[in-house]
Amino acid sequence: MSTTTTSTDTGSLAERLLASRRLANMTIFGLFLAIFVLFAIFSPSGTFLTESNVQNIALSASGVLILGAGVTFLLVAGGIDLSVGAMVVFASVAGAKFMSSRTADLTGGDRAGWSLWGPVLAGVVIAVVVGTLWGLFNGLVVVRTRIPPFIATLASSTVILGIAQVWTGGLNVSGAPSELQSAFGLGELFGIVPWPVVVAIVVVAVLWIVLSQTRLGLRLYAIGANPESARRAGVNVGRYTIAVYGLVGFLAGLAGMIDVARFTTATVGGYSATALNVITAVVIGGTSLWGGRGNMPGTVIGSLIPATLTSGFVIMGLQPFWQNVAVGCVLLTAVAIDQYRRERLGSG
Repeated sequence: MSTTTTSTDTGSLAERLLASRRLANMTIFGLFLAIFVLFAIFSPSGTFLTESNVQNIALSASGVLILGAGVTFLLVAGGIDLSVGAMVVFASVAGAKFMSSRTADLTGGDRAGWSLWGPVLAGVVIAVVVGTLWGLFNGLVVVRTRIPPFIATLASSTVILGIAQVWTGGLNVSGAPSELQSAFGLGELFGIVPWPVVVAIVVVAVLWIVLSQTRLGLRLYAIGANPESARRAGVNVGRYTIAVYGLVGFLAGLAGMIDVARFTTATVGGYSATALNVITAVVIGGTSLWGGRGNMPGTVIGSLIPATLTSGFVIMGLQPFWQNVAVGCVLLTAVAIDQYRRERLGSG
């Protein structure tokens, strides 16, 4: 009897540990901390643990983090979006074209005040609106046609990117105001924190609160866990699904304009792996590919791990391609643990 009781207690403890969000967060944070400490120890002195390198890591992770915050919402709700990179391209092209066409002829004193910053702000608005519309389009396709999100967004990705390439002739769009780059793209808050990182922090903070502390977040978890049960409970599953896809599109537009501000150019061919990188970061952070489980702190750490690996490998003189090997191994482990958790909890 005592053996049976002990075995049952052990099984219950294992299940509780698997279901513990806090334990998952601690595990991924411990992994990130171990990677950071190892690079700090084995990198040449004065290279890895410097203010500029920490800034570079945060800056590299900021774009993935902005997109990952929205994709976290989407995966929690049981969706997925493979068109994120294409939406970033299209939105950045739209914003950059407007900015360059309205500011190219400005000279001298005209390149100041509203004459310059009016078109810049309008370009940003155009980019986020265009991104949002593409996101809503994805949501409508998924909800109305009931095509699996994987296939629907894969198809829309080729459509969106193809239109952008036709629009630009396959060429990058340059000519965004250099003042935008100096003031924001390369600017820093208090001379320490790059402005793109500040934007990423604000986005994550807002969506973190929404996901964990509001009724909207609760309903997204319910939709991802069991859409039919959520529907029977009175939740308009289709409306929420479309809205979350729209959110991802909005953030794609925002991320696209941040890249334009950093480089003064909208790159047509530089985002082919964006969707995979973002989904990888979110899943590494503990968000389930099967919906109903995920949190923003994990996404933050999941976004920082690849950026830290890249920085550490470059500083140590290793091929940065090893990052793909390391991230792939971490991703496989994260998905395997999530699958094991689902099977154990489901069988219990």
